[in-house]
Amino acid sequence: MEEKSLIKKEYVNKIKTLKKHNEIYFSKNKSTITDKEYDELKFSILELEKKYNFLDHKDSPSKNVGFKPSKNFLKKRHKVPMLSLSNIFDKDDLINFEKKIKNFLKLETKALFEYSVEPKIDGISASLTYQNGKLVTGLSRGDGNEGEVITENLKTIKDIPHLIKSKNFPNHIEIRGEVYIKKNDFEILKDKFANPRNAASGSLRQKDSTETKKIPLKFIAYTFGLFENNKFKKQSDFLTSLKNWGFKTSNHNSVISRIDDLIDNHQNFEKKRFQLEYDVDGLVYKINDFELQNRLGFVGNAPRWAAAHKFSAAYSFSKILNIEIQVGRTGALTPVAKVDPVNIGGVVVSNATLHNEDEINKKDIRIGDVVKIERAGDVIPHVISVDLSKRGSKSIKYKFPNKCPSCGSSVEKEFNNLTKKFDAVKRCSSEGFTCEKISIEKIKHFVSKDALNIDGLGKKVVEKFWENDFIRYPQDIFRLDFKKIEKLDGWGPQSVANLKYSIEKSKDLSLNKFIFALGIRHIGQENAKLLSKHLIKKENFAKIDKNYDFDKFANIDGIGETQITSLKKFFSIKENLKVVKDLFGYLRIENEKNNVSGKLKNLSFLITGKLNNVSRAEAKSVIEKNSGKILSSINKNLNYLIIGEKPTSKKVNQARELGIKIIDQKELDQLLS
Repeated sequence: MEEKSLIKKEYVNKIKTLKKHNEIYFSKNKSTITDKEYDELKFSILELEKKYNFLDHKDSPSKNVGFKPSKNFLKKRHKVPMLSLSNIFDKDDLINFEKKIKNFLKLETKALFEYSVEPKIDGISASLTYQNGKLVTGLSRGDGNEGEVITENLKTIKDIPHLIKSKNFPNHIEIRGEVYIKKNDFEILKDKFANPRNAASGSLRQKDSTETKKIPLKFIAYTFGLFENNKFKKQSDFLTSLKNWGFKTSNHNSVISRIDDLIDNHQNFEKKRFQLEYDVDGLVYKINDFELQNRLGFVGNAPRWAAAHKFSAAYSFSKILNIEIQVGRTGALTPVAKVDPVNIGGVVVSNATLHNEDEINKKDIRIGDVVKIERAGDVIPHVISVDLSKRGSKSIKYKFPNKCPSCGSSVEKEFNNLTKKFDAVKRCSSEGFTCEKISIEKIKHFVSKDALNIDGLGKKVVEKFWENDFIRYPQDIFRLDFKKIEKLDGWGPQSVANLKYSIEKSKDLSLNKFIFALGIRHIGQENAKLLSKHLIKKENFAKIDKNYDFDKFANIDGIGETQITSLKKFFSIKENLKVVKDLFGYLRIENEKNNVSGKLKNLSFLITGKLNNVSRAEAKSVIEKNSGKILSSINKNLNYLIIGEKPTSKKVNQARELGIKIIDQKELDQLLS
């Protein structure tokens, strides 16, 4: 417990330091530490959290996609979310990225794509809404869904036109790009800001736009959000038009087709990256064809048709001081190496993940070893190898614990029915909220950005409230004693009022957000959406208990045996049922709003066999976009069985027995047309 207290103390101090520098930076647009020192501090916090599951904080860098909208500005939702990109680090990643695209579009392996290749500028994202050629609104990225209205500040940037008179400029469009400061210009500002990126961010968040005007901000446009009547066929054509309309675009944009050429270009560009006038941390690849982009759509919070190819990993050597075990929300035990702080690529690293017990045994990693630590882009630093020549004679092989370090329950590896192997991860066997670490992590998940998104109730605050016995279950958040909170260090009337407001605001949420927020294992954002679309009404979800017919979920395409087993387990625990029931009493949950205007409304489909010129994934996507429902098995609720080449005879026979209409691909096209 003494060691745990020391870790918490170190973590809290780091958070306080980060919060102090953020406050100085965002409120006063000043910086008291260097760019490297700031990044190192931020990264060390992330590492601590990954090593120790009991660490969490509202101000943690892991909480935000970008910076949360400031209270100094009005907030506004993006009409099209500003989402993140998946990352690519090497050729294998790039090959896999393209393979997934081809599989989705059902294209031959030899098929070639045109990629629009653009530098990934390390600045601040912003969106500009134009109506009839006039700039009417400017937003920061914020958290991706909601940004700050910083129109007047953005108008001070000379690269951003206020009025566009080009005849072919769209009547209504949202232009997106990156605000940055040139390296040379930053030299005169470096006493006030930590780095060029922070200087750009701090300048855009000035309350007085006349102060922003004094900062030499630049803007490079690269894409669009909302775009009515888009008639462009290619991203490269759109970029050309951006330039013609008066926007600045990157001189390093290009169109490349082959993977080998992409790799060569990446290597050459990385060599000259430091000669550029602005900071870059990689290249962005976008499928150039807009029609293909539309077909590919999105998966989770990222587009299928784009990725960021980060620059090569940086590494260094350090000594492992200790190996500590974090317990996650799902009970997973994650070993983390506590190492002598070392600078890797400009960031001070003091923690490195060891992944799991098998990884430790495979590499024979021990306390006291000197190890090679790699850090690539935003990926968690991890141990690559051990320098055996520097291992001491008294070195002892590390033994992974057989008991949960939090609650003392036995740990176990689950058997995977798909792979017919035991999982590499060991998990705490306790259920519900009986394990302290799991309980805290569940609450942290419940209030996180993608769940209830309660501003002011981050990881650190959750832990503080837990220590003071303010919360033990998610529903306790809605019956907090704010008078007691106000007496805590660092809290006052205003911060308590802000928290109270955030909690009240969080009560309005969608059914799929609520399901995701519960933190049911194997039920992520996508599965939560599938379940909510199936259940439609919150009342239907409220009826689920241990006696529920969970086999109904087998009809949901995308929900398999693993998810159903997890749901059964969750709803078999009395504590979980009480949590759900209590939360229903506090939250205002919106029922699922299904698309009711599609041509396939109220119709259900199942596909068997190989389709022509379209993958099964894309066919399902088209059906769902037209209000149709995809089932995963033959049953009386199925309306149409779509058969392609070499269909499963068992499914065809079952459909005939139940009198289900069997159609081919042409007949599906007729339904859609």
